Order: sequence, then C-alpha cells, then structure tokens
Amino acid sequence: MAERITSSQVAQKAGVSQSAVSRVFTPGASVSRETKLKVREAALELGYRPNVLARSLITGKSRMIGLVVAYLDNYFYPVALEKLSNALQAQGYHVLIFMASNDSGSTDQVIGELLDYQVDGIITASVGFSSDLTDRCEAAGVPVVLFNRSQNSANLSAVTSDNHAGGRSVATFLAAGGHHRIAYIGGWEGASTQRDREAGFREGLNAAGLELCDHALGEFTVDGAKDAARKMFIQEHRPDAVFVATDHMAFAVMDVLRSELGLRVPQDVSVVGYDDVPPASLAAYDLTTVRQRANVMVEETVSLIIDKIDNPASQPKHIKIESPLIVRGSANIPKGWTA
Repeated sequence: MAERITSSQVAQKAGVSQSAVSRVFTPGASVSRETKLKVREAALELGYRPNVLARSLITGKSRMIGLVVAYLDNYFYPVALEKLSNALQAQGYHVLIFMASNDSGSTDQVIGELLDYQVDGIITASVGFSSDLTDRCEAAGVPVVLFNRSQNSANLSAVTSDNHAGGRSVATFLAAGGHHRIAYIGGWEGASTQRDREAGFREGLNAAGLELCDHALGEFTVDGAKDAARKMFIQEHRPDAVFVATDHMAFAVMDVLRSELGLRVPQDVSVVGYDDVPPASLAAYDLTTVRQRANVMVEETVSLIIDKIDNPASQPKHIKIESPLIVRGSANIPKGWTA
C-alpha cells in the first residue's frame, strides 16, 4: 500500500511552512497567490489530499451542512437543493442530504442523526420539527435555518416566499378576470406554506366581495390533487376557476380537467399554480403561477446559516421574499391587466 503523503512533505517540496499548506486548503484563509500556486503544484505532483476529518478534530468544525427534505417529486425541490448545494460548496462546505417525512417524529430522528455527524449547521426544506429538537440543536451549538417553511419559534431562522401576499395576488387576478365560483386545492394542512397561501387567497377574495366556493387538500401529491379535482369538478355547479397551492399539483389538476372530464383550460376553468417550476412554461401547461424566486431564497438561506455559524450570538431572522404573479395562458387574463 502506498504511503500517505503528509502536509509536511508538501511544505518541504513547496518551500513553505506547514501552516501555509494548511491555509491553502482551508476555505477563506488568507494566503498569497504565489504561495497558493506553489503549494497546489507540490500537492498535485505528490498526490496529496488534505485529511478533512483530521482537520475537523483540530478546528472543531466539520465544514459539513445537513440538508433535510421531505420529498423530491415536486420540481421545486430538486432545483432548490441543487442551488443550495452549489452555493454551500462555493463557501467551502460539504453537503449531506437526508430525507424525512412530514411528521415531526421522522424529522427529529433524521436531525438527531445529523447531529451525530457533527454538522456545522442544518437547513430543512419544507419540514418541521419539535421544540425539543430545537432546544437540542441550540444546546449543541448547531444553527438551523428553515427553507420554504416557517415555525412559531423565536430561536429559528426561516426563509420563505411571501406566501400570504402571493395567495392574495392570485385572488385579485381571478376576481378581475370575471370569475365568481373560485375554488382552492391546498397542500398538507400542517405546512406553513399551505396555511399562508390559503389565508392570503381567502383575504383577497373577501376584498373582492367573493367567498371560496369549494375547498380541498391535495396533500402536495399528484394523486391527492387528482382525487380532489375529480370530486370538485364533477359537480353540477362546478368552479369556474381554481387556485392550486403548487405547480406540481396544478399539472395533475389540469390533466384531470382536460383528459378525464373534457373541460377546456382556460375557456371552461382557469387554473393558477404556485412555484413557477420549469415545466410551467411549457406549451402543454402554459401555467399562470406565482414565482418562488429560488435564487434569492437560496442566497438568503446560505447567508443566514453561515452568519450563524460564524457568529453564534447573531439573532434569528424570518425573511419573506416577494413573489410575483407570472401570467400565462392557463387562466383568463383580465381586460387591461398589467402585472
């Protein structure tokens, strides 16, 4: 077996100190360009790779961030997780991705495992967890940032779109389009995103002198959304418009309306979603939707987690990102409408 190359051997070959070698391979450390080039060349020639685990024992930092997500079948999450992973890696962090279900017991178990890995921070994407685990993370000095979900906790930072304002904008748009029987198909009732989008939507309808004509929950799943659409639109006095809490579910609703029930979109039913995932702009759906600005959400999330790692005393923040309505062809466009 080949002998493992050490940092002292690299230092000797490059003609620098061992601490200089350490700084070259430490993200964010101060080192001159000349020293960096000499060390990199020596390391490449000798076949040296820094021992990340050994360094973590010395520094007390693993340079690892745990990402916890409940599901990946919604297009928004693979896109967002890729952006999060790339942004964290650019900051010198390695990423561990764990899957969890929506119930707090499953999430608590997963995050407990992440704490065993000695991660420097945890980002959860659309999952919630118990106050006991919040206390445990705080006691361990491991900051947590909630991505696309919020909780009523003063100890947790969260980054979401402005779901309430987004839902209200959909109601205003559909009311201006002349719709009177407007329905809503939501997600999982335990999700803050679901509650905020529905609350904003109902508020917008009330402001327009309308009430929700029908309501169902699709549980953020394709099958759940399809079942909700079938029950909702076989009625004699069916809705003439529907706001669906995610694009992922809205695609399923549109498929049922057109393929199973023979209804035209938007001539018979206007459909509006939420997220603006890539397939929303395809001609097959041409979905009017509220855009979650994933790039901005990721930027804020990474900034929060790194700031909390570097400055443990920094105060938690709840950040809401403005989410514009993107008007396409799946809904009647009000006369004279401007974004």
